[in-house]
Amino acid sequence: MTRILILRPEPGAGETAARARALGLDPVSAPLFAIRPLTWVPPAVGGAEAVLLTSANAARCGGEALGAFAGLPCYAVGDATAAAARVAGFADVRVGSTDGEALVEMMAVDGIRGAFHPCGRDHIPLEHSRIAIERRIVYASVGVESLPDAAAAALRSGALPLIHSPRAAALFADLVDKAGLDRHAIAVAAISEAASAAAGDGWRAKAAADEPRDDALLELAAKLCQTAAGGGAG
Repeated sequence: MTRILILRPEPGAGETAARARALGLDPVSAPLFAIRPLTWVPPAVGGAEAVLLTSANAARCGGEALGAFAGLPCYAVGDATAAAARVAGFADVRVGSTDGEALVEMMAVDGIRGAFHPCGRDHIPLEHSRIAIERRIVYASVGVESLPDAAAAALRSGALPLIHSPRAAALFADLVDKAGLDRHAIAVAAISEAASAAAGDGWRAKAAADEPRDDALLELAAKLCQTAAGGGAG
């Protein structure tokens, strides 16, 4: 069994840990962020033809106000976000497997002309020439100021950190440097090329999942761990 370090916030961290154990991995959870719901004022229901969800946290934090839009088609990035959308009450959930830009294009192809995008404070604005997208910030992801002790200990023991977003990648790299750890001793597995790029350079090894999905990232982590156990580069 090989150790991995999960840095994403709860409840996602627990979900990733369960999947990791099923693959024979030994997960250590040390979230770098805490998710905080925010008070928000929803747009007029009649102004949107669909809901755009780029984060499962938006579905979890939207509250009762988000339920007013549950009768609309919901376009979600990835299986985890789609699952959170269904829990929030959406019945018609359409899943995109790549990123927000591809999902918006999917909406345009379906003829959507107006969309509501509940999102986090540190979201990436999405635009399309044929779709009017109205955003509301429904949650904040608050980062820690120093590397958690559990994370530092896991890294020193050779654990493979999993990076779930570009923002997490940048924060992780900064915290590793502040903690005085050597990047050249740490391999990194990222959920996307964007997250990998945000981690910067100088790592012992760095790789990105083929698709931005948690299970794809865990499959990558398992392969990297097997390579390391076999005496490879990482």
